Amino acid sequence: MSQSVATPLPIADPLTAPMLKISGLNFFYGESHILRNVDLTVPKGQMVCLIGRNGVGKTTLLKNIMGLLRPRQGDIQYEGQSVTALSPDQRARRGIGYVPQGREIIPRLSVRENLLVGYEALGNRGQSINRQTIPEEIFELFPVLKTMLERMGGDLSGGQQQQLAIARAMMGKPKLLVLDEPTEGIQPSIILDIEAAIRRIIATAGISVLLVEQHLHFVRQADYYYAMQKGGIVASGPTQELTNDVIQQFLAV
Repeated sequence: MSQSVATPLPIADPLTAPMLKISGLNFFYGESHILRNVDLTVPKGQMVCLIGRNGVGKTTLLKNIMGLLRPRQGDIQYEGQSVTALSPDQRARRGIGYVPQGREIIPRLSVRENLLVGYEALGNRGQSINRQTIPEEIFELFPVLKTMLERMGGDLSGGQQQQLAIARAMMGKPKLLVLDEPTEGIQPSIILDIEAAIRRIIATAGISVLLVEQHLHFVRQADYYYAMQKGGIVASGPTQELTNDVIQQFLAV
């Protein structure tokens, strides 16, 4: 089966550094080599989708980006500066937002309280912001949350929790938003709502998005894709050139 060779993706503006650039990343669990010489670029203001079957290292790569895991070799650059040695909270305060697989909202806090927790990622940024209020643009992205502010997070449906998790990440005003399978286990109508919200985030706020996703319709919303297999990048390119061969190899269940 044919597949395209992974090549560096173009940068939206060649005069500026990409939002995220990963070079030669290698990660091991004990003696198991999980990530193998991963190179990946996320241009500013664009969406990049990472695809691949379960167990190929996608979530491990995102955890390395967030500092939850540390690579043995390689470099992670954010806005032209290495963040490889920084802690997760330092990366968050520089503007990297993260929505992990499984959402990880706080079930015994209300929707309002969950959202306000998102301000913790601001650090010293946005000191003039009233951190007891929720910006109206959050409800423009996810209108359903406005009607559920006093409801406990654990009482929400899976789709509503996912919207809450993305909204909480947006409270920290990220420049890069990292999403790990945001449509997993969610009904189709809410998947479309989440897709629309992500497109709006990119269009209105200029935020870059790195997305791990299996839902083909959502994958095609991205500007570029990377495909992983056995811990390495084995195919990449504009999503408009995503071939049926690659789809069958990396997305078919």
